[in-house]
Amino acid sequence: MNIFTNKQRVLFITGIISILLLAACSNENSSNDSSDTEKSTTAWDEIQEEGSLTVATSGTLLATSYHDTTSNELTGFEVEVVREVAKRLDLEIEFKEMGFDEMLTSVQTGQVDIAANDIEITEDRAENFIFSTPFKHSYGIAVVRKDDLSGIKTLEDVKGKKAAGASTSIYMQIAREHGAEEVTYDNASNEIYLRDVSIGRTDVILNDFYLSSLGVNAFPDLNITIHPDIKYSPSKVGFVMNTENKELEENVNRVIEEMLEDGTITKLSTQFFNADVSYEADIE
Repeated sequence: MNIFTNKQRVLFITGIISILLLAACSNENSSNDSSDTEKSTTAWDEIQEEGSLTVATSGTLLATSYHDTTSNELTGFEVEVVREVAKRLDLEIEFKEMGFDEMLTSVQTGQVDIAANDIEITEDRAENFIFSTPFKHSYGIAVVRKDDLSGIKTLEDVKGKKAAGASTSIYMQIAREHGAEEVTYDNASNEIYLRDVSIGRTDVILNDFYLSSLGVNAFPDLNITIHPDIKYSPSKVGFVMNTENKELEENVNRVIEEMLEDGTITKLSTQFFNADVSYEADIE
């Protein structure tokens, strides 16, 4: 026996369809809410939750990132700057030591939050990374042999010479542009770079003035000097971050600007470089 009239049957089917549509909408809204929650979790949220910054540095670059000869503790200008940044952000800090050429890749892939190793701000790098407010200013020089200046009079004379350095550094790029033969190392210490110039295994190191000055002075027995007539490319240095870490950038910049204002950067640069590197250098 058919217990439903046609009208009742239509109402029953309509009701079932309405229930199914409501359920579908509920599931869709739930999915969207979940998606929105995931999107709202940023890299900065994760850093705060973990309570720690992960920082890439070399541990082999004298004055910027190196191990104290007495305590073997990691220290240096940028090591101490980033430590102070983390402290003011109420964060612990974990350093990962690696070669210069690995650092930018590690930032890009999210393996580290920040790279701190005297990394110059360039237009090409700024297209792919976030740089903090600059806190170190310098310029390029050439380390050569003391007795003959490695046969180099001007920057153009590095053509055909063996230039030592990190493959992805701005200074090696300059060496390549001037026709030098590239000689690279895997996170080698300052002494190895400088000794190779001294004994003629390489001819020149194009690098930052302050870092090179300290390196040359640290090894007075080596046959090396800073070329008296070569100065070029004023540079700015900042911490490097992933382009997605906008909130990290904002917080790091806020603290760096505080440190520039209150003299902390000047104090640390004087401690490690015997000079104030917080303002632009005059190379004229």
